[in-house]
Amino acid sequence: MAAPGRAREVRRDVAQVRDLRTPVVWGVVFGCLQAVSPLAFPWLDSATVYALGLTLIAAVYIGFSVADGRGTVIAVETGVAAAFVVVAAVAVTGSAWLIVAGLLGHGLKDLWQEHTGFVAGTRWWPPFCATVDVVAATVIAVAIVAGFQFGW
Repeated sequence: MAAPGRAREVRRDVAQVRDLRTPVVWGVVFGCLQAVSPLAFPWLDSATVYALGLTLIAAVYIGFSVADGRGTVIAVETGVAAAFVVVAAVAVTGSAWLIVAGLLGHGLKDLWQEHTGFVAGTRWWPPFCATVDVVAATVIAVAIVAGFQFGW
């Protein structure tokens, strides 16, 4: 028979997995949509569409940091978003792999956010956004390896 403390830990772990299910499932859906987003804007190069997407997802944390209200958090999140804007800008005329790297980098930032809770009030967002980033990066990477031309 399991010790009462261990049973509580198991129930807590199961509840945490259940709490992640919805944001991860929706993250897969939106990651796939992000990967095919250039189809919605045929008049733009794929590089431009992906770069705009990367800057938008990076900027979301600026909004969360403003809602958090701490000056340090706002400064850090604005600096991080600015770094992703630079990666996106270089990717417009650079390698398609920069978008993949940017998305994976943002996914790692999301995982860090999930682990540390650096910005208050973002309980469901980091697992959702990390899933979006990783799914989109994976689909784009597979397309690059398969030889799909993105218009770079």
